[in-house]
Amino acid sequence: MKFLLYNICYGTHGNQKKLPLLGMLGRTSNHLDEIIDFIGELNPDVVGLIEVDSGSYRSQRKSQVEEIAEKLGHFHSYRSKYASDSRWQSIPIYNKQGNAFLAKDTIQNEKYHYFERGMKKLVIELELEKVTFFLVHLALSYKVRQDQLLHLYHMIKATNRPYILAGDFNAFLGEKELQLLQAASGLQNADPSLQPSYPSKNPRKHLDFILHSPKIKINKFEMPRVELSDHLPLVVDFDIIDTDANEVNQ
Repeated sequence: MKFLLYNICYGTHGNQKKLPLLGMLGRTSNHLDEIIDFIGELNPDVVGLIEVDSGSYRSQRKSQVEEIAEKLGHFHSYRSKYASDSRWQSIPIYNKQGNAFLAKDTIQNEKYHYFERGMKKLVIELELEKVTFFLVHLALSYKVRQDQLLHLYHMIKATNRPYILAGDFNAFLGEKELQLLQAASGLQNADPSLQPSYPSKNPRKHLDFILHSPKIKINKFEMPRVELSDHLPLVVDFDIIDTDANEVNQ
């Protein structure tokens, strides 16, 4: 199975390269088509998208998730990154910002959790037939991130299925911010070489992670050097280890 994690910067990075503020305020224009073509060429089974627009003026009032899903023929799951009672829901543009999953196979179940602290509080839990995915975009504040990671630990330990935890962790201190979470949960980093993913033009910071439970076997990890966003995409090919049958399921 192939999984792609990608912070797509609302499809505005073509503008952001000219003027940073346009990453928030600029229009998608035709840049989203380049992202869709890139995803289509990779042909992943599951996609975790960070920073997608659900229909502001920036994306010509169209849902980027629905547009990507329709063109790729995928099922999709989307939710605003801000809780329903958040003040950010009353602010234009912000109330159209969220995260999403795309999947080739039928989605068995989806849950939307929200952290107690932070501006960005969303955790999407997606269940496919044999594996569960958690998608996050953590806070910019170190102290708030640590609270979110603790909350996340209690959330993921409740599952007894093979699972992947992925997202933009905003871990400005790198993997050491996640050491306690990994030690307590048994999560492993899909990228043992710890490559930086941000900014895409000259990566220096390791902000994006794909972590996995022991019953996931990583066959290949790659970080394609494309500049369609301010983040590089992360791609893994993996198998699910069937311990009962003592074999690996494709």
